[in-house]
Amino acid sequence: MTDLNDILIEPVLSEKATALREQGKYVFKVHTDANKTQIKEAVSKLFGVKVVSCTTMNVLGKIKRVRAKPGRTASWKKAIIRLAPGETIKVFEGV
Repeated sequence: MTDLNDILIEPVLSEKATALREQGKYVFKVHTDANKTQIKEAVSKLFGVKVVSCTTMNVLGKIKRVRAKPGRTASWKKAIIRLAPGETIKVFEGV
């Protein structure tokens, strides 16, 4: 994965992610094969901020039913990025 835009898929905009933003932490949905160093590099280069740490976790898809057949939504990888004090990502402000 050489393209930085392929690593970060989309920001996670949930109530919990909004509460973390006040602590200087931002949540992203990332590519499942991306590791922590690649994610740190992608965030720092795309948004021009200094990343202090990165925590990743695999989110298992939820079990759903369509009519009588059981199925599952897609699993995905989540990354919580902690920025240096005083740094913010402007795209998230006002959301």
